[in-house]
Amino acid sequence: RFNMKQQRSYLFLAPGFEEIEALATVDVLRRAGMEVCTVAVNNGSISVKGAHGVSVEADILDSDADFSDAEWLICPGGMPGATNLAESPVVTNALKEQFSRGGKIAAICASPAIVLEPLGILAGKSATCYPGMEGYIKSADTVNTPVVAHDSLITGNGPASTIGFALAIVRNSMGEDVAKETGTAMLFYPDTSKFYF
Repeated sequence: RFNMKQQRSYLFLAPGFEEIEALATVDVLRRAGMEVCTVAVNNGSISVKGAHGVSVEADILDSDADFSDAEWLICPGGMPGATNLAESPVVTNALKEQFSRGGKIAAICASPAIVLEPLGILAGKSATCYPGMEGYIKSADTVNTPVVAHDSLITGNGPASTIGFALAIVRNSMGEDVAKETGTAMLFYPDTSKFYF
């Protein structure tokens, strides 16, 4: 059903990542037919332990990744996962380059505030983040809603919003029909008028 050449997207996994936000996003995107690769940001170890002790084996190491043709770069939240992403030169350089070429970026929970804001990626836009972290965001209008979707920037507020966050990425890349088909097959029926900004 897809007649386009699928670009690869990348989701970063650093120690302390929020497991639901990372794994459910990968799951939903793959269900929709998108190619998404998980990247270990973990000092050369492919196995990364999440915030709640769940260890995940990433697809590739950050040192082996080439983000030059990425469709999406995706940052799950979690603490200290978001801080570890923000402190990774590989991640921050990839995000800055993606942003400078108008590429697509998605972040959820703590990551909009901790990872994207310091890089100037949120400037002049509206965004959401984990409640209580809005104070870190000075350059954007923070919105109290589960998901905020722009053409090349999608933010989400936390674990319970992950499927909606992921479906917003699917909607952007694959279209409304694929997003609805994917969500319906998962028994996910959001009232989109309330869910998205």
